[in-house]
Amino acid sequence: MPAGPVGIIANPASGKDIRRVVARASTFDNQEKRNIVRRAIAGAIAAGATEFRYLPDGYGIVSEAAEESAADASFAPVESPGTASALDTIRAARQMHELGCSVVLTLGGDGTNRAVALGWRDAPVVPISTGTNNVFPRMIEATVAGAAAGLIASGAVALHEVSSVAKLVHAEIAGERDDLALIDAVLLGDLFVGARAIWDSTRLRLAVMTRAEPAAVGVSALGGLLCPVSSTDDHALSLTFGGEAFVVAPIAPGLYQDVPVKTARLLPLGEWVSLEGPGVLAFDGERERVLKPGQEAQLRVLRDGPRVVDIERALQLAACRGVFRGGAIEVGHGD
Repeated sequence: MPAGPVGIIANPASGKDIRRVVARASTFDNQEKRNIVRRAIAGAIAAGATEFRYLPDGYGIVSEAAEESAADASFAPVESPGTASALDTIRAARQMHELGCSVVLTLGGDGTNRAVALGWRDAPVVPISTGTNNVFPRMIEATVAGAAAGLIASGAVALHEVSSVAKLVHAEIAGERDDLALIDAVLLGDLFVGARAIWDSTRLRLAVMTRAEPAAVGVSALGGLLCPVSSTDDHALSLTFGGEAFVVAPIAPGLYQDVPVKTARLLPLGEWVSLEGPGVLAFDGERERVLKPGQEAQLRVLRDGPRVVDIERALQLAACRGVFRGGAIEVGHGD
């Protein structure tokens, strides 16, 4: 029995920040995103999806891609405030939850998926990378990513069979609303937000990360090249910066820097890390919140985030169950 519609959130702003100027990051234009959505929709329909809900945008990324498949499935936009900011994604994720979407295909980077989590904390997601310093979403062919989403939407595989719960950094800021990050929360020695992306490691003061990936790019790589922490580890990592020792790490695509690191500590889930302004808090690679002098904040990591779909596992289960077969096909096992 179908589980619910497939949600699609494609961020038109992902893959276009300042790291194209100060580093060597690739650009994902909106035409390429439209092609990615086309392939994801084709995969989802082939796997049995019949309903889609999507975030509308001024570039028609999803709406134009959906026109080719309108005869095979129904498509409807969710309401959007049209701010061309993360607020659109937050509101869209919240509505997709209310509409009973079984899974959400996201096109973007870590920041896009963070916005989804702000709107729907435990959203079931198939994250496709079209951003910059991506750790949370994957660089994967959209056709099979869409097929995995379609298998869940059609009920061919159950979400609990093919997903795991991600860790989150929870931030409590004195006198202000709470915040969160999927990969890392970082205190920088800045007085204002400025350019949102992090690319200058001399400004780093402290970081708490859910994952420290040595094969990543950005703050997560700093930790990963020192003390790797995976998505499945039930602990986190905190770093303080400064001193004479350093890590040679890719702070942005094609941009290595010697980053001074004072301490690194494995952090049990639920343990608080305290910090104090002045400074700017960045979440998942983007400066977001200004801490005033003396203003306190606390960070901790819990495993209570989005449910991330294992694409390979979903397709493997579907293959074993004959989901993609038409008629009886004899499968031999040698002589």
